[in-house]
Amino acid sequence: MSYTIGIDLGGSHVKTVVVSSEGETLAKHNLPFDPSIKMDWGRCIKQTIEETEAKHDSPADNVGLSAPGLAALDSSCIIHMPDRLEGLVNLNWQDYLNLDQPVPVINDGHAALLGEAWLGAAKGFKNVILLTLGTGVGGAALVEGKLLRGRTGKGGHFGHTSLGSGQPIDICNCPNSLELAIGNCSVPERSNNRFSHTGEMMSAIEKGDEEAGKIWLKSIEDLATAICSFSNILDPEAIIIGGGIANAGDRLFKPLRDYLNPILWKTDDYELKLIPAELGDLAGAYGAAAHALES
Repeated sequence: MSYTIGIDLGGSHVKTVVVSSEGETLAKHNLPFDPSIKMDWGRCIKQTIEETEAKHDSPADNVGLSAPGLAALDSSCIIHMPDRLEGLVNLNWQDYLNLDQPVPVINDGHAALLGEAWLGAAKGFKNVILLTLGTGVGGAALVEGKLLRGRTGKGGHFGHTSLGSGQPIDICNCPNSLELAIGNCSVPERSNNRFSHTGEMMSAIEKGDEEAGKIWLKSIEDLATAICSFSNILDPEAIIIGGGIANAGDRLFKPLRDYLNPILWKTDDYELKLIPAELGDLAGAYGAAAHALES
């Protein structure tokens, strides 16, 4: 039986899907690794491929990899990844995994959108933006059905959109970025160290904490402001929102719609859709498989 392996390398886990060319899921895996051990993530990936090929008694038709950082435009490797996952940059995956065919490599945010476009919430859209709200804010865009990559591959990094000049500055030197406005990375600063992450803040809101509610709504207003700009620049049909913060459900989507509607440039009767992502933390793995099939 023919099959493709899609691998998503995260900060502490390797997530894998085994799929048919039609998108049928044959297996799922989620293996933890120790980030303090050099290339322990590589060991996990090798183990997953070896065990999968042994189970199927045949090699995979394709193997695709999603990882943080900027991917080479020829999809051969990750070419830029500061301060994390030592050994990842410029790694030749075909040689490392001893495979007969190249391993197409793609940025994890780009992969997540390809996964959602293939099998999830973005299916059927030609112009669509994905935002992943978690520790930071990831993103990607399809424009006329094609992944927006840009000159160096950093296209679609919507989290590093500036909402104003001055301080603070994020990890990409972007002042007052969307990532700092709503990502978990800035919750302590936004809450005067009352909360360490959004989940704690949401629990306080559910208990009637008015100050926590104000902090949250300010973040939602900033998100709406950014989406307004994205809408004017790329004119998408829909915004797909995923990541752990999206688990807030109506507490996110309802005020976001309320903030967004008055500031959108309405040129016709179409309503910009705000849709929760569907594939969860496996979106990148599905996207890696889709990219390998396309390649």
